[in-house]
Amino acid sequence: MSSVIRFISDLFSSPAILLGIIVLVGLLAQKKNASEVIRGTLKAILGFVILGSGAGILVGSLDFFGQLFQEAFNVQGVVPNNEAIVSLALVDYATATAAIMVLGMAANILIARFTKMKFIFLTGHHTLYMAALLAVVLKVGGLEGWFLYIVGGMALGLTMATFPMIAQPTMRKITGTDEIGFGHFSSITYWLSGEIGKIVGKGSKSTEEMDFPKSLNFLRDSSVAISLTMLIMFLIVTLASGPAFVETTLGVGDNYIVFAIMQSITFAAGVFIILAGVRMIITEIVPAFKGFSEKLVPDSKPALDCPIVFPYAPNAVIIGFLVSFAGGIVGMLILIAVGGIVVLPGVIPHFFVGATAGVFGNATGGRRGAVVGAFVNGLVITFLPLLLMPVLGDLGFANTTFSDADFIGTGIVVGTFARWGTFSVTALIAVLFSLPFIHAYVTKDKAA
Repeated sequence: MSSVIRFISDLFSSPAILLGIIVLVGLLAQKKNASEVIRGTLKAILGFVILGSGAGILVGSLDFFGQLFQEAFNVQGVVPNNEAIVSLALVDYATATAAIMVLGMAANILIARFTKMKFIFLTGHHTLYMAALLAVVLKVGGLEGWFLYIVGGMALGLTMATFPMIAQPTMRKITGTDEIGFGHFSSITYWLSGEIGKIVGKGSKSTEEMDFPKSLNFLRDSSVAISLTMLIMFLIVTLASGPAFVETTLGVGDNYIVFAIMQSITFAAGVFIILAGVRMIITEIVPAFKGFSEKLVPDSKPALDCPIVFPYAPNAVIIGFLVSFAGGIVGMLILIAVGGIVVLPGVIPHFFVGATAGVFGNATGGRRGAVVGAFVNGLVITFLPLLLMPVLGDLGFANTTFSDADFIGTGIVVGTFARWGTFSVTALIAVLFSLPFIHAYVTKDKAA
């Protein structure tokens, strides 16, 4: 039984395969010919593989930057990183995580089919991470066995439908359509960035309308602008770390200046590859998902990973990253000043989450919205993890934790109720899970 659950978990935790299955079902539902079905399915999977390859290049470059940053400024502390904390969680909670993930995806489809929360969450790795978080906090709270799996699955399915709904109003502004949802578990800070944009951004031009002197027209090319921006950042931390650390400790072998130059260009290449993958995914998923939606889950929307918004505002992406990282540094300095646990700015979350916060802030408030929204995002994902650690049991003493706001917010709420007793957390999740169905039933009767 456990091997079957593991197979299903591994199958659906791959966003490429999951997306391919959705496209396949959608095209078959529309009775497309074999050629179109094969082409659409494979191109959708290929798009996600391309996106994942670009993300892998980015993560590798950002990992170097993070090590250089800690060496350059001699700081140690907790580094928020989803992959790191989940890898620790799976040592003791692998079976619970897999079971919650499978039941959670089923619950997501159930909610989308019978309520007004019409989002199918397709970001497989984030589904896995949320399942791991729920497995930890519920088990620490005393839940066991199938009771743990069912309660965790209901909670996971609810998050997979709720958080995309929170992000959708701003998502419509970004994409100009209501056909694509947003599936990345930091919707709290993205929503906050969009709301901040409304407040501070009146009359502010979009980040994509920046005026450059003719001599600087080359900066209109986002790949060139990203390369030069990252070159400055890599040179700062590389020079501060010194050639010995780069060439010996990091073991790269290159001259440290050459290393900085190549890493900045590698980073830009990763962004370019991600954007190419996103464009391919959008081309295939929108028409195919229409068939899936019409036949199986009427009016549903695919909720996709955060790079889906990057092509709509490339300038906001790099601005959001830099400003969010600056917010993380400010937050770190505040924590150092007051004493206690220090949360270091994790470069990977500040890129993906900060960049997306910049796009959301820009959509509602232009440049000012992108800057202020991303800065607040940087502060939030610095301070919020401190509130999560007490509910993680032994994992709360690790030197890493979850980095994105939805994981942290969900963990704090569910973990706190779980510490009050199994009845409290079960009642909470049961009530929250039933509300969308009750609302759909009541509004259906009124419409009739």
